[in-house]
Amino acid sequence: MTDRERELIEGESESDDDLRYQAISRVRRKIEDEMTTDMEILREHRPDLYEELREVVCDPE
Repeated sequence: MTDRERELIEGESESDDDLRYQAISRVRRKIEDEMTTDMEILREHRPDLYEELREVVCDPE
């Protein structure tokens, strides 16, 4: 996420709900499209990085 997306989603920005919903939509699109592709590339070409990412996302401490 960008710094601005974080601000909007966390509600720290003095913005309207429209901007917050737009940020949520952008992040959702990144998760569904870009991150899925990135995960596939890592799994195939850098399984060590894939495993690190999976641990952070799936098993946070």
